[in-house]
Amino acid sequence: MINKDLEKLLKNSVEENTPQEIKQNKVFNYLDKNKFVFKLTRDLIKELNLKSWFEAYKKEAMVSTAGIRGPQNILYPHDTRFPINTIGITLATLAKALVLKEKYPNKDLVKLVGCEVRYNSKTYLDIIARIQASLGIRTLTPLNRQTIPIWLASFLAFKLDLVGAEYITSSHGISVKNATKDLNNQGSQFLPDESMEFVNKIEEILNIVEKKGSFEIEFSSFNDSLIDEEAMKKLNNGLDLYIEYLKEGVANKKNIKAIQNFDKKIIIDSVGGCAYNTLSKILNKLEIDNNFVWLNKEEDPFFHGIGKDIKKDKDGNEIFYDWSLDVTVIGKDENQKEYFPVVKSLNYGEKLKNYPLGTVVLITDPDHDRLNIVQIISSKYANDAKKAGVDFVELDENRILCIFSANQSFLMIMDFWNKSLDKENDSEYFMIKTSASSKSWDEWAKANNIKIINTPVGFKEIAGVIRKIEAQFEENVQNITVTDIFNNEIKLGKNPRMIFGGEESGGMIIGAIKPVKSLNNRIALAMREKSATEAIIVASALIASTEVPLVLHLQKIYDKNNIISRYDVRADIAYYNESEPDINKLKEAKIEGEKQRTKNDLFYLAMAIAKYEGRVNLEEIKEILSSIFTEFNFSNLKDIVFVGDGTYLDFEDKFIEIRPSGTDAKTKAYAGGANKEILNVWADKLGNYDGTLNEIYKKYISKEYVEASKSKSFEIYEKYSTKSEDKREFKVPKYNF
Repeated sequence: MINKDLEKLLKNSVEENTPQEIKQNKVFNYLDKNKFVFKLTRDLIKELNLKSWFEAYKKEAMVSTAGIRGPQNILYPHDTRFPINTIGITLATLAKALVLKEKYPNKDLVKLVGCEVRYNSKTYLDIIARIQASLGIRTLTPLNRQTIPIWLASFLAFKLDLVGAEYITSSHGISVKNATKDLNNQGSQFLPDESMEFVNKIEEILNIVEKKGSFEIEFSSFNDSLIDEEAMKKLNNGLDLYIEYLKEGVANKKNIKAIQNFDKKIIIDSVGGCAYNTLSKILNKLEIDNNFVWLNKEEDPFFHGIGKDIKKDKDGNEIFYDWSLDVTVIGKDENQKEYFPVVKSLNYGEKLKNYPLGTVVLITDPDHDRLNIVQIISSKYANDAKKAGVDFVELDENRILCIFSANQSFLMIMDFWNKSLDKENDSEYFMIKTSASSKSWDEWAKANNIKIINTPVGFKEIAGVIRKIEAQFEENVQNITVTDIFNNEIKLGKNPRMIFGGEESGGMIIGAIKPVKSLNNRIALAMREKSATEAIIVASALIASTEVPLVLHLQKIYDKNNIISRYDVRADIAYYNESEPDINKLKEAKIEGEKQRTKNDLFYLAMAIAKYEGRVNLEEIKEILSSIFTEFNFSNLKDIVFVGDGTYLDFEDKFIEIRPSGTDAKTKAYAGGANKEILNVWADKLGNYDGTLNEIYKKYISKEYVEASKSKSFEIYEKYSTKSEDKREFKVPKYNF
C-alpha cells in the first residue's frame, strides 16, 4: 500500500470515529486571524469534560521525561477527548504566561516558540504566540513561522538570554501524537517541579471559572507586533550564532577538512523533513554540503509513510498501525520471526541499490535531535557484525545493512572525539549518561581516565547535572562535586570539561572546549538539548577518518579498552495499540495497560526502596527473585537500586533496568553485558513479568508497602534532584535584537 493510501486509511478512521457534534463545534475559532476573546465558562468545562482532561494532564506533568505528550485528533484538534487539543494548549499557554509575569513583574519578557512538521503544529504555535502577545510577552518565531529543530530553540533560549521557549513536537513518536516541550531560560526542558508551577496555575484558572462562572482569554491578532519574526530574520533564525558555536567544537578545521576530503557521499535521511530546512543551510555555510545527499527532504506530517503498517484485527479487518520512527524497534512477523519494521518501511533495498559498499546513512527524526547510523557493507562481514553485537538486514545476496544502536554509534563518536582533543593539563574531563545507556560507556570512560556521571532517563536530567557543575564552576569551587543517581560522589576538580553527554535512545551533545557565553555573559559547559546536527558533523568526521567498516572499528574500540559489556538489548513492552482510532477504546485500553505497567513497576521498585530503607537485605532480595524466576541464577546480583524513574539490577556480569514509561502504558527493559543471547532472555522475562507477589515476596515486603513505594520514590528522586541544585538567579536583560 502506497503512502497516500496509508494516510487516507488513517484519516478515514479518524473521520469515522469523530462524532458529528465535535466536528461542528470548534469551541472557539482558532483559525480566526483577528484579535478576539475566548470566554471559558462553567458550562464549557462540563461540556468539554475539562476536569478529566486536566487530571490526566497533571498526571503526565508529574512524571514526563520529554514534554507532556499524548495523541491528538489530527483532523479536529479542538477534540478535548484527546490529551493534546487546542483548548488544553490554550489553558497551558495562559498558565505559563501568568507564571512568568508573576516571577518577573514589570519586565519586558521575551520567549521563543517553534515547531516541527507534525499535524496541527502550526495551529498550536499560532495559539501560543497570540496568547503570549496578548499578555505583553514578546514572542520570537521563525520567519513565516517555518519549522526549526528543537536544539535550535534550546540554543537560542540560552544564547539570547530569553525567559524560555516552547517547542511543539513528540520527537520520534507515532504520527498522531504531539506535545509541547517547555524550555526554561537555560534552554533546558522543564523538570517536574517547573511543570507543576504552571499546572497548578491551570487548576487555579479552572477554580476561578467554577467560582465566578467564566474567565476571559485574549488572543492577539495573527500579525500582532509582539509576535516577532523580524528579530529572527535579522538573526538568520539563529543559524549564524549556532555555526559560530559549532566551529568552536565539532566543526573545527580538522573535522571539516576530513569531511571535504572523503571520497564517498554520506546520506542524510531527514525523516519528516524538518532537518533539511536548517541542516542544509548549516552544511552550506560550513562548505561541506556537496559531501552529502538527502533522502526525504520534503516536510510531511505523515513522515513519508515511514514506520507505518497495515495489520489485521481479530475480525480480519485491515487496520492502520504505527511503529513510530525508532529504527531500532524490533517487531515480529506472522511467523513470530523478529524483524525491523521501521527499517523495512525506509525501503533502503531499493533506495540504496546504486550506492557503493561503505556508504553510511545518518537518520534523524522529525524534531532533528536524534541520530541513528546504518552502513552498507559486504555480506562477508556478517560474522564480524554478529561478534560486535551489531544487528543487520540483508539488502541483496552480496550486501548487508548494519543497524548500529545509539549505544554503539555513540561509543565510536566519544572515542573519536576524545582522541582528537588537545586536552588542558589542569582540566578534569567527564561525561554524562543515563543509567539505561550502555555499560560499555562506563568501561570506556574508566579506561580513558574520564569521570562518568549517571542520571535518570531523559535529556533534561543530563542538562540538570551540567547546570549543577556550572553553578559550582562560577563560584570558583576548588573541587566541584556532584552526586549521581547511584549515590556516587564524583569529584571534578576546579576546571571540569565535558567530553560527551548522551542517552541510548539516540540523543547526544559534545561538551564545549571553552565555556560558551550567552549575549548577557552567562556561561555553559555544554548545550542543554541533544542535537542531531552536532552528532551528524562529528559522526561524518569519524566516518571520513575510518578506513575499515564501522563494525570492525567498533570491535577495535572494544578490544583496545578491554570492554566486557559489549552487548545491549532493549525490550519494549506495549500493553495496548497506540494507533487505535476510537478514542474511547484507546482510553480504556490505555487504562488497563497502565495497570499492567504499574504492577510490573511496583514489583521491582518496592524491592529497591525497601533495600534503600534497610527493610530487606540483598540476600532476601535474591531469595524473592529466585523464587519467582526459577530458571535464572541471581547469586551474582550485586545491588538493586531505584534510579530516578526505574529499577536497576546490577550483576557482576550484566545489568537489567526495568523502567515504566512516564507517559504511556509501556514498559522498557534494558540489559547490557557480555552475552547477548542471555541478555535477550532476561530482558524479555523480567520486562514482561505481570507483577504478582508470591508468598516469599510478601514475607519480606507487604502489599501495603508495595503500594506506597511510588510516593517514596518521588521523595528519593526529589532528594537527588535538589542536591547541589543550580540556584543561579536569572535576571531579565535589556534585549537589543
